[in-house]
Amino acid sequence: MARIYPYVGPPSIAARVADRPAGFPVQSSQDVRRWIRGTGQTVNPEGQVIATFVVDESGVLRIADRRNEHVACAGGKPVLSAGEITFSVTPKQVTAEWVTNQSTGYCPEPESWPAVEKALAPAGIPAPLRFSQEFAFRKCVHCGEINIVKDDYFVCAICSEALPMEWNVSCGPVSASEGVHQGGDATDILITSRSVPSDDSGP
Repeated sequence: MARIYPYVGPPSIAARVADRPAGFPVQSSQDVRRWIRGTGQTVNPEGQVIATFVVDESGVLRIADRRNEHVACAGGKPVLSAGEITFSVTPKQVTAEWVTNQSTGYCPEPESWPAVEKALAPAGIPAPLRFSQEFAFRKCVHCGEINIVKDDYFVCAICSEALPMEWNVSCGPVSASEGVHQGGDATDILITSRSVPSDDSGP
C-alpha cells in the first residue's frame, strides 16, 4: 500500500499559500502544453520546462510553476509523492525527462516513485525508470530538525546525534528554526543524497 505523506514543513508557509488554487491536473500530454501556455511558462532553448509537482491522494499528477510551494500545489492536502519534474516538449511529444523527490514540504521517500510512474503512464508521458535524483530525508529524534542525508552519513547536522535509518519525517512539522539541513555539516543548502547513474547529467 502506498504511503501517504502529510505536509511537514513550516506552518507559516502553509498558512501563506492557503488561499491559492491547487496545481494544474495532468491527465494527458496536452494538459502539459495547456499549462505551459496558460501560465506563460518559458521553455528553454533545449525545449525543457521545469515544474513543481505533487501526486495527490487520488493519484493525479498536479504541476505548478517551480517557484511555487509544494503545499500550495497540493491544495494543502497530503500527497503520494512530490518533487520537481523537467518536461521535454517537442511538437510531437512531451516527455518527463528528469524527475526528483526534492520537496522539503513533504519529504517523500524515493520509494514514492511508483505513484509518479502510475500518474504519468495513463497520460502517455514517457518517464525514467525511477527518480533521476533521490533525496533521503530524516527527522532527528533529539532536536527535531529535518536533515537531508548525504553519502549515507546518518548524523544530524545540528546536534550530531545519530539519525534513524528508516524514514520518520511524518511525526510532526519541522522545529521552530524552520530549516532543512544537509547531513555532514550545518548548512541550509539542499544536497542530493545519492544520484542514479545516467548517460547524461540531467537538466
